[in-house]
Amino acid sequence: MTKRIRVGLVADPASPTETARLLSDLKPPGGEDRQGWDIKVVSEPFAMDCEDVDTALARLRDHARQHEWDIVIGLTELPFRDEADGRYLLTETDPRQRTALLSLPALGGFGMRARARHAVRGLVSGMAKDPQAGHSEPMPRFTSRGRLLAGMVLANRPWLLVPGLKSALVAALATGAVATINSTVWLLAGSLSPWRLIVATIASIALVVAWLVIDGELWDRPDDGSADARERSRLYNTSTLITLTIGVIICYLALYLVNLAWALFVLDPAVMGGYLHATLSYGDLFVLSWFVASAATVGGALGTGLESEEAIRAAAYSKREEERRNRLASEKT
Repeated sequence: MTKRIRVGLVADPASPTETARLLSDLKPPGGEDRQGWDIKVVSEPFAMDCEDVDTALARLRDHARQHEWDIVIGLTELPFRDEADGRYLLTETDPRQRTALLSLPALGGFGMRARARHAVRGLVSGMAKDPQAGHSEPMPRFTSRGRLLAGMVLANRPWLLVPGLKSALVAALATGAVATINSTVWLLAGSLSPWRLIVATIASIALVVAWLVIDGELWDRPDDGSADARERSRLYNTSTLITLTIGVIICYLALYLVNLAWALFVLDPAVMGGYLHATLSYGDLFVLSWFVASAATVGGALGTGLESEEAIRAAAYSKREEERRNRLASEKT
């Protein structure tokens, strides 16, 4: 009986490990290999700022010898670059040793897991057939910076920032509930032109993002003055800012909808209009809720910090990278 091919997937903790486990049922494409694949998953962090790609591949080969795997592939959520020209890599392979490293964010944003499935199948199939030939299916080695950045933002899971801002949301909702029934707020909202309301929205979101970066110490600084370190920090910081902005926008929209529902439930524009000696309609409640959402976002968020460290780790590559370095250092001692 022909021996089955033993494949090891070594993945970063959290989302990459989840992705790797979803690949444990992979089979050869087109049923071309009757041997089948036995796929095992090991969760272990990579840290590309304290070990280069060659070192990571060597560590993967050590795993292959330890577990007696025929093929080993590393799945990391970190970006890595070609040392020769500085372009970002999708995958780095050592066909002779049947070893490969795949950067998951380099696959892009939505649909990443489906593309990871296709990429891993191609790598395993190619190295199982002919160690000298690499993968049998055409697969780009490089990726664009924009595609990589989209994948990093998705890996940050910006929606996880919302529960991390629970205290801020509660404070903002309380602020908005009081402000909605305040006559002065009505007058201010009615006096603002649409472009001023837009500016207020942008400013409130920007202020909260800046506060989260400062409060959570999320800004990454280069470890040294090298071009690679500076580029890595720029990439990390850009992905963190985009992640935070998306998360705060989600909170802002939720706050607006809750304030609008509250205003429609408790307020009568005719009564408020008589009090203010102005003609008001239910359409004015949408403007009021818009203004209140901006004011309450700033007042609520700046008055509180992040709910938990988990929210910080979800929003910033630099924090997770620090955890990887610490874990790798502890394993070596």
